[in-house]
Amino acid sequence: MTVNRDGCLLGGTTSALDAAVALFHSLSDATRLAIVRRLAGGESRVADLVSELGLAQSTVSAHMACLRDCGLVVGRPQGRQVFYSLVRPELLDLLASAETLLAVTGNAVALCPVYGTDSADAAVTG
Repeated sequence: MTVNRDGCLLGGTTSALDAAVALFHSLSDATRLAIVRRLAGGESRVADLVSELGLAQSTVSAHMACLRDCGLVVGRPQGRQVFYSLVRPELLDLLASAETLLAVTGNAVALCPVYGTDSADAAVTG
C-alpha cells in the first residue's frame, strides 16, 4: 500500500486493514476534519469553506481534492460553481462514534505522548 503525504491511497489493491489505515489517515489532518465536519451540515462550495474556516483557497482546494480522491466527498457542478457534499452518511456515524469515544475516555488521547496535542506542539517547536 502506498499513501501520499496527504493520506490518500495511491493505486494498487489494498487489504481491509490498509484501507482502514488510509481512511483514518485521511481524517487525521485538522483541516480535512474541519471540512468534513462542516460538510456534515450540508453541501458547500470551496469559497464558502474558505470564508467559514478562515483558510486560503488553495489550502481548501488541496484538501478537498484529497477527500475527493479518497472517496469521501463528491462535487456537484452547478454552472461555474461546484457544491461539495459527503458521499456516505456512514461517515457521520464514524464521527459520532469518535466523539462518543472521546467523551467516555475523557479525551485521554489528547495526552498520548505520540499523537496527543502536546506532541504536536513539541514537534513544531522541537
